[in-house]
Amino acid sequence: MRGAEMMSLSAHDVLQRFADHRLTPSDYLAACLERISQVNPRINALTAIDGEGAVAEAVQATVRWRAGTPKGPLDGLPVGVKDLQNTKGLLTTHGSPRMRANCPQDDQPMVARLRAAGAIILAKTNVPECGAGGNSRNPVWGATGNPFDANLIAGGSSGGSAAALAADLLPLCTGSDTGGSLRLPAALCGIVGYRPSVDVIAHPTRPLGWSGISVLGPMARSMDDLLLMLRVCAGYDPDDPLSAPGAPDRFASLPAVSLGALRVGYSEDFGGAPVDPAIRATFRARIDKIAPHVQHCSAVDLALGEMDRCFDILRAESFLSAFGEVVRSDPDAFGPDIATNVALGESMTLADRAWAHAEQTRILRRFNAVMQGFDVILLPTAPVSPFPWTQGHATEIESQSMDIYYRWLALTYRGSLSGGPSITLPCGRDPHGLPFGLQMLGPVRGDEGMLAAATAVERFFAADPDTARPRPDLAALAPPDIDLRSIVTHPPILNSVGRSEPTAMRTAV
Repeated sequence: MRGAEMMSLSAHDVLQRFADHRLTPSDYLAACLERISQVNPRINALTAIDGEGAVAEAVQATVRWRAGTPKGPLDGLPVGVKDLQNTKGLLTTHGSPRMRANCPQDDQPMVARLRAAGAIILAKTNVPECGAGGNSRNPVWGATGNPFDANLIAGGSSGGSAAALAADLLPLCTGSDTGGSLRLPAALCGIVGYRPSVDVIAHPTRPLGWSGISVLGPMARSMDDLLLMLRVCAGYDPDDPLSAPGAPDRFASLPAVSLGALRVGYSEDFGGAPVDPAIRATFRARIDKIAPHVQHCSAVDLALGEMDRCFDILRAESFLSAFGEVVRSDPDAFGPDIATNVALGESMTLADRAWAHAEQTRILRRFNAVMQGFDVILLPTAPVSPFPWTQGHATEIESQSMDIYYRWLALTYRGSLSGGPSITLPCGRDPHGLPFGLQMLGPVRGDEGMLAAATAVERFFAADPDTARPRPDLAALAPPDIDLRSIVTHPPILNSVGRSEPTAMRTAV
């Protein structure tokens, strides 16, 4: 089997081949490293790469599989970890000049779970500086290009993870999501991204432990692979007060859900958010296609309250907690996006904070009322097609100017406010020939049912070539017109093993 064919295998298939002795972890890793060397320079999805350590781990995994004693369910499978999440012995920069030599001494708990299951932590995936924004570019590593056109954005903040998956560089990657940080890039790159309910995956590094606005989640190329990863990542940690102990086999099997039994609601703009007409038309075509095959399908009103102002305050609160002290002592410590959020937080009062938390509660209750009649709600994920990576964010949609750099993400961040699960499924292409992502919302703490519904919907759309997951033509992928690394002003310090920052960078996402 050639390297490209090997890398297009699902994570499930790779692990089955390990078990059947048709493929060894060492051979698979060699194909992975070759693929990375050929493709990553064109899209810049992966940052720090531990090739030498991964080779040694793959040799050990090969021995275990041959003996029939794998370490865990992911033994020998290389994965990518978002560069906001600590990885022991592997550079973790947050895309920030302040952390360009940071080599943590411990794994973030979700990473530790992956490693305990036998996964090989091969590489970090690129992010915007400190995860701020929907365009994965920073002054340490540069920008990440979309595998369908390297001149265009891959989304953010989990853009490196999404691009790496779409380009078959890695079979699984981690993500995190505050306002759409894994759903947006999943949609723009044509892969699956899941934002779980706040209790599912412990996030003990969240600066505001009692605020569920930010969660961790898996990213994959299919629902089967995503569930494989979720079963490992899900779990409780006492340092995350919002996580909850659950049955170890919680996601081992999902409820039986048939497409024909689903009650589906839909909204093309989440209560009036601006959406490009071409995206609206694509979404309507997807609804027209699925509507005859479900039990019920009707439009829903998702004008749930003052969602934008509420999100502004909750997000600013997190950024102020994570970065405010540093910005006050060193105003030039971060780029303008982070400084904007910190300044927004400093301008707010206790009355603003009280209103936002009360409004979020009202939004939750209104959302619960809407969900009474439906199993899931479908929406577009991104309001526009990918645009040039040199443009920081979408500035105008449907003649509406975006008043802050993340306003164009309203289709995803409004969904974050309910605290319920959501997922993005690849669903063909938009009129520009670029991936189109279909977003699904489920009831609060209804993760199992929503994931089962997503599996049924994925199966339906995958059967039609027009709506199946799009694949980039990497053989025809030209280098970007402007070097993705041209914006690097503070390159990583790579010889920093054993060096970690005395006060680790917090993350607001």
